[in-house]
Amino acid sequence: MARSAGVVSSARPVLMPGMGRHTSLFNARSKKSNRGNLRNNSTAAEAVLWTYLQRRKLLGKKFRRQSSVGRYIVDFYCAECRLVIELDGAPHFGPNSDEYDQQRTEFLERAGLKVIRFENRDVRDNIEFVLQTIKEHLPPN
Repeated sequence: MARSAGVVSSARPVLMPGMGRHTSLFNARSKKSNRGNLRNNSTAAEAVLWTYLQRRKLLGKKFRRQSSVGRYIVDFYCAECRLVIELDGAPHFGPNSDEYDQQRTEFLERAGLKVIRFENRDVRDNIEFVLQTIKEHLPPN
């Protein structure tokens, strides 16, 4: 099951603290090598979900994987839908990880994005549930 599903109604992004007017909130150059490293070393769950999201396979929506938003790198992002999908594995269940994930989710929501989270085992054990939940958060074409 999804650990949490946060939905934001704000359609317009706000200028985030620490982000200047000419600073891009998305895919900062400074994070390029880190994004590439994460793409090249994805988890099994990320690789499985990516096969369903890549090449506009899910309702014709374009998803990117390991995309940066501010200081964070998100697992999957659909710019058209302003939707972030996060997969939580072992690192998300360590000490202080709930607090970090909450701060990260709040930042993304303040930027006008919807955030949905799944545990890696959800992708492994119930991919249809994961895909249906994602579809419910995508606007119709």
